[in-house]
Amino acid sequence: MKLSRADWLRGPDRWRGHVDGARFGAGVTVLFYATETVGEGPKLHVHTYDEIFVIRQGRARFTIGDETIDAEEGDVLFGPANVPHKFVNLGPGRLDTVDIHHSPEWVQTNLE
Repeated sequence: MKLSRADWLRGPDRWRGHVDGARFGAGVTVLFYATETVGEGPKLHVHTYDEIFVIRQGRARFTIGDETIDAEEGDVLFGPANVPHKFVNLGPGRLDTVDIHHSPEWVQTNLE
């Protein structure tokens, strides 16, 4: 099975959206996040499953539980299940991440 960008794209940025693993019979969901706007990012939220963040481009400030971590291109971070987390683009320039959710579906509870 193949999906094109049009199958998962959300919004005007061609690298912003997600693919639920259930579409492939897989136990992981992949999110694509990109922004040029410094200070922009997902609000504080939580999942009932683990998440892995891969920084493909740029710099980000992550909050994972009580820890604040500055990350850059090539870094990989871990967000444990049930631990609130968020991140923002530190700039300068574009932030591009691939976020791997250990669940066949994307389930998120926003806290902010």
